[in-house]
Amino acid sequence: MESTLRSPPEKEASDENDVEPGPARPFSRLFAAFIRLRTFEALRYREFRLLWLGEIFRSMATWMDQVARGWLIYELTDSTVQLGLVRGVQAIPVLLLSPVAGSAADRLPRKIQVMVAQLLDGLMFAVVAALIISEEIRPWHVYVTAFAMACVQTFQQPARAAMVADAVPSSHLTNAIGLNSIVFNLARSTGPAVAGVLIATFGTAGSYVAQAAFYFMATAWTAQIRMENLSPSESRGRGRRHGSFGRSILEGWKFSWRNETVRAGLLITMFASFFIIPFTTLLPVFARDLLGVGATGQGLLLTAMGLGALCSAFLIASLGDRMQRGVLMLAGVSLYGIGVIAFSASRWFELSLVLMAITGATHVSSHALVQTVIQTYSPSELRGRTMAIFQMGHVLLTLGSLFIGSLALLVGARWAVALMGAAGALAILAIAIALPRTRYIR
Repeated sequence: MESTLRSPPEKEASDENDVEPGPARPFSRLFAAFIRLRTFEALRYREFRLLWLGEIFRSMATWMDQVARGWLIYELTDSTVQLGLVRGVQAIPVLLLSPVAGSAADRLPRKIQVMVAQLLDGLMFAVVAALIISEEIRPWHVYVTAFAMACVQTFQQPARAAMVADAVPSSHLTNAIGLNSIVFNLARSTGPAVAGVLIATFGTAGSYVAQAAFYFMATAWTAQIRMENLSPSESRGRGRRHGSFGRSILEGWKFSWRNETVRAGLLITMFASFFIIPFTTLLPVFARDLLGVGATGQGLLLTAMGLGALCSAFLIASLGDRMQRGVLMLAGVSLYGIGVIAFSASRWFELSLVLMAITGATHVSSHALVQTVIQTYSPSELRGRTMAIFQMGHVLLTLGSLFIGSLALLVGARWAVALMGAAGALAILAIAIALPRTRYIR
């Protein structure tokens, strides 16, 4: 069994990722000073910069869809159950295809997988916009596109996550993932608000048009990345693919179970994904029916959550490997559950905004921090598969969304959120007791 606490060996930075001399432009000196800051040091590597720029637009579209898709289905059906169902249908492709997607990310060119996925996502957003504008949109359209996008993103996520580690040396990996988390949470802060304003001004179609445009811009940045057109094992001189997809998948599962650090991270994110994170599924109910603030208010709630997460992401990017990541994962996710319980009891919009900021600050412990640990302790030739298992943990998010929507039908939205948050906090406490060495993960 591999050691839980041993740091992985340092890898050498490839020559192609060395910092390029800045062009003779007025902003070159400012940019040079910017990337000398510890928080932004991974941006010295060209391939990561391009990947990071693409992530800006992709994340904006993703978080705008959190508001737009939920608002659209609630407009069409007026049903809390279907708010959960529209997320629930996304569980099927993630559950069935993630093992194949992870193996593909370790055997096939990762850049091509990401580019194709982003193009397809942009096209599907454009189709939804056209259906809304033509007044032909029906609930089944929302479900079909949600399912199709889940299929595409199942293949995109492991490849994109593994590309981050390919683009920087291991000494900068925590910083790089922290920077990605900054982008993701900055989009969380602005994307929902932008979607809310677009929905209020132009209808739901306005948001979907912008989402499609963002995905096409993300593809333009990704296309400029220079990486070898080889599988990860081939690019490291191994020259052959090892066995069938089935054997490759099994190898990834064995590694993830035997490595105690990876296993602990996966358990933490799985419990958080099922019990705690799905509370956002019911935000349309809180915004429209309980707090009376509408689509714009829902966007502001998610924006507050994003601002809190953004602060935590800056902390991860700045401190890097100096953090006690095990303690932060356990404590952060436990506080996440408690914050969700408090949010469920709030009857004032201003207080709800503050509580959403607090939950956002702790949310990073269940996602970016866990992802950093898993990628740090996984070798490159297995990284796509371990990230696919991490992604499979998020199938529990869609199942949790389905469950919390049904539970809200029985006991109301407030009690559903409170009960799920309490169960999540208790589950993390159980991990801390059953796996005490998790506290010492660095």
